[in-house]
Amino acid sequence: MAKKGDKRKIIGMVSEESGERIYYTTKNTLNTPDKLSLRKYSPKLRRHVVFTETKKSLGRNEAPKR
Repeated sequence: MAKKGDKRKIIGMVSEESGERIYYTTKNTLNTPDKLSLRKYSPKLRRHVVFTETKKSLGRNEAPKR
């Protein structure tokens, strides 16, 4: 259970190319207020691609509607 006043939030990482979400991490919202973007390995595409931050509350492996 999270502590009261905890500044770290759980975020999901969505692949730019395939739309899959397989990575989850925590982020301090005070230090990094803008969206996080990381290059990580995609097992589906079998190479490194850019993963961007999204909310954790979306369904598993779903990309947000644009």
